[in-house]
Amino acid sequence: LSVDTLRFLLFLYIQQLNKVSLRTSLIGEEWPSPRNRSQSPDLTEKSNCHNKNWNDYSHQAFVWDHLSDLLELLLDPEQLTASFHSTHSSLVSQEAVVALSFLIEGTVSRARKIYPLHELALWQPLHAESGFSKISKTFSFYKLEAWLRSCLTGNPFGTSSCLKSGKKLAWAHQVEGTTKRAKIACNTHVAPRMHGMVVMSQVYKQTLAKSSDTLVGAHVKIHRCNESFIYLLSPLRSVTIEKCRNSTFVLGPVETTLHLHNCDNVKVIAVCHRLSISSTTDCIFHILTPTRPLILSGNQTVTFAPFHTHYPMLEDHMARTGLATVPNYWDNPMVVCRENSDTSVFRLLPPCEFYVFIIPFEMEGDTTEIPGGLPFAYQKALGQREQKIQIWQKTVKEARLTKDQRKQFQVLVENKFYEWLINTGHRQQLDSLVPPAAGSKQAAG
Repeated sequence: LSVDTLRFLLFLYIQQLNKVSLRTSLIGEEWPSPRNRSQSPDLTEKSNCHNKNWNDYSHQAFVWDHLSDLLELLLDPEQLTASFHSTHSSLVSQEAVVALSFLIEGTVSRARKIYPLHELALWQPLHAESGFSKISKTFSFYKLEAWLRSCLTGNPFGTSSCLKSGKKLAWAHQVEGTTKRAKIACNTHVAPRMHGMVVMSQVYKQTLAKSSDTLVGAHVKIHRCNESFIYLLSPLRSVTIEKCRNSTFVLGPVETTLHLHNCDNVKVIAVCHRLSISSTTDCIFHILTPTRPLILSGNQTVTFAPFHTHYPMLEDHMARTGLATVPNYWDNPMVVCRENSDTSVFRLLPPCEFYVFIIPFEMEGDTTEIPGGLPFAYQKALGQREQKIQIWQKTVKEARLTKDQRKQFQVLVENKFYEWLINTGHRQQLDSLVPPAAGSKQAAG
């Protein structure tokens, strides 16, 4: 396995986007001041999205402010001065511009087709602007920088753009008082393939279930959802879940990465290519994954368990995303940031606490069981529980109760079950599965 060195340098550099500055938090400005920031309205316009990871305006401003540094980072050593800065005659290699395509891509005359930066920079009609020399096969540093600055705009297919100008989806039930804050939007009607996005923010006390063309191959961003049950049963490209609380997420197969950040008491059930988690507390992951789950910094009481559900289209969706049942490393996470050498940040769910999860919706499809089955210890625990139920049923049958006694006994059992539903919080989950009244409006898509 290898990684392109120049791209890796850029990747490390852009981590500074999230640097915490005490001075910034006190007076609201960066320090030390970056090079003169453009005051164009595009850059200074405030987004309704305060999360820097999601805020495309912050990303654009960061690249604008640090463009010279980014280009200098990619220069060959002989193109730099003794103090590691560029000169007026510095030349940028084609490899460097290819690496920069990791961060920047674009269109010609705002056409729908998107090209990586190096393809645009090497396009014959743009040579004069991009500073490309056919003789040296290199770019003039200052011409390239000036061209990038003149053309740089925000990402039209990013999260803030999706929330601000994307198509609004009325997927959440319009229950008075609970969903006024909920925002669900998508850009799949305008975005090119691989840039489709669905953003869900502030869904509260809802059960939301979708299997939709809008979700197929989309990047899904879920933010600040609380006390909700969300089922997204389609093949997904990537999923990010941030600042969610007391919720359950059941996902279709995730082709690339499923990432959780700053979540509390969340259950995630998914097949995914990779799982990574940071700053979570009391979260449970029922997953099937061909790579070791990554435990980044700031996590507490993480529980891993085997994937334990299915829906009729699951295996078809897994095939579409290239995911199989083996290998499966759900039980072998990698602690990337070991704080204070604490190895007890995670645990594997004890089999005695394990139950299968039933997805309560009817769909067309061929999958009738959990893909790959369950590990032996968990299957055994289920078998023992099934045996107890059979013994219980046999005991009741052999008690030879009269009709009145059976009625009385049934009421006792139902009352006990109802009490259990309330105590465990499962009552809300069941109640929210009742479909809305026929008169309520639900958007398709």
